[in-house]
Amino acid sequence: MLNASNTVSDVIHAHFNGLTRAERQLAESLLENYPVSGLGSITTVAENAGVSTPTVARMVQKLGYKGYPEFQAHLHQELEATISNPIAKHDRWAANAPNRHILNRFAEAVMSNLRDSLGELKTATFDEAARLMGDRDRSLYFVGGRITGALAEYFFTHMQVIRPKTTLMSSNASSWPQHVLNMQKGDVLVIFDIRRYEADLTTLAEVARANGVEIVLFTDQWMSPVAQYAANCFKLHIEAPSAWDSSVVTLFVVEALIEAVQSSSWNETRERMNTLEGLFEQARLFRKPR
Repeated sequence: MLNASNTVSDVIHAHFNGLTRAERQLAESLLENYPVSGLGSITTVAENAGVSTPTVARMVQKLGYKGYPEFQAHLHQELEATISNPIAKHDRWAANAPNRHILNRFAEAVMSNLRDSLGELKTATFDEAARLMGDRDRSLYFVGGRITGALAEYFFTHMQVIRPKTTLMSSNASSWPQHVLNMQKGDVLVIFDIRRYEADLTTLAEVARANGVEIVLFTDQWMSPVAQYAANCFKLHIEAPSAWDSSVVTLFVVEALIEAVQSSSWNETRERMNTLEGLFEQARLFRKPR
């Protein structure tokens, strides 16, 4: 039984171990340039994967689809969802909106996103990302896109207090080469990229990964192309009754990671915090309590 919240990619990964050798070859071909690789005719998809047309037909049925047309229809729906602009998203929600207050509808959407995201998030992925970001021998870089840059800045603001060697990269791609020049093998690059995905971020991830940099990606349920270069990927649900996607679940995971990294090296973090508070007091940046 297909779950409406799962992408075709999710379904392929879930069934991968039960596929034949030819079907696995087809699955790998489909995932290599997903979802575009599955948008051609059944003959074209078979030829690109180096398998027979009957293999394609058998595999999509094994995945739970009635046939290739239904399989491809799901891919088209995903592609439409990832490239839809804010106006299209707003109109789609407005057309199906129940006659209830927006606070209730928004709360239900956010709680559903949180349940679905946590249900799919592997604790091993979380723990490994926290370990990488807590390793003070590694430099840590943060970057996001036009909207998600704010999330990257929020994450960076906390992490620079917790540990040294942290850098916030501008959303302006023209400044990235200088940062890449300083990246060393084993350093960590945290990327935020949700629909509509930004091509520059994919290029950055490809170059950084080729230089041995570990990529940690925050993306949505359809998955940014950056995912192919990410050692750890947080695939989070973002749909909301709005022209804009919701960042609540993404922020939830970010704040949990902040706490995990902070707790793993609390003695060093506490010392940095005390020093920082002294600097704030010296600069009279904050008002003292009476």
